[in-house]
Amino acid sequence: MADSPGPPPLAPFDLVLHHDGRWSHEGLPFRNRKLREAFDRGVVFLPDEGDAGKFVVRLRHFRGEIVVEEAGFFVREYDPPTGRLTLSDRSVETLDVASLRPSPIDGALLCSVKRELAPQGLAARFTHAAQADLLHAVERGPDGLALCFGGAAHALPAL
Repeated sequence: MADSPGPPPLAPFDLVLHHDGRWSHEGLPFRNRKLREAFDRGVVFLPDEGDAGKFVVRLRHFRGEIVVEEAGFFVREYDPPTGRLTLSDRSVETLDVASLRPSPIDGALLCSVKRELAPQGLAARFTHAAQADLLHAVERGPDGLALCFGGAAHALPAL
């Protein structure tokens, strides 16, 4: 039995995930909400592709390399009691508070996620709603601003 050749090599095809979550192909925006949502869910980081890994989108049998303008994932929900994040690919993980930082593009909050794929983590950008939920959960304590979840106060980095 012959070995399967595997998937074809990845190559860019002008599909862009913009910093604000918009998608475009060859400069034209995606207008269909369901298509955008499917692409959001299909973003995957392949750490073993290329020198520094590659972002791709997978939709059923299709996979294609994408250009990520700032963050490959978006924080759709922040749960204050648990500190859990729901990401655009529907995965859930606990916020690494120390990784919070402002976007150099427009000041929106970013954090690091998916450290199992990259030691420094991958950037995730907070949506307006998730950022509002996070900011409403900030408390002033004796040592400065913090988020309290999981029975502990987590000091906010200087933002």
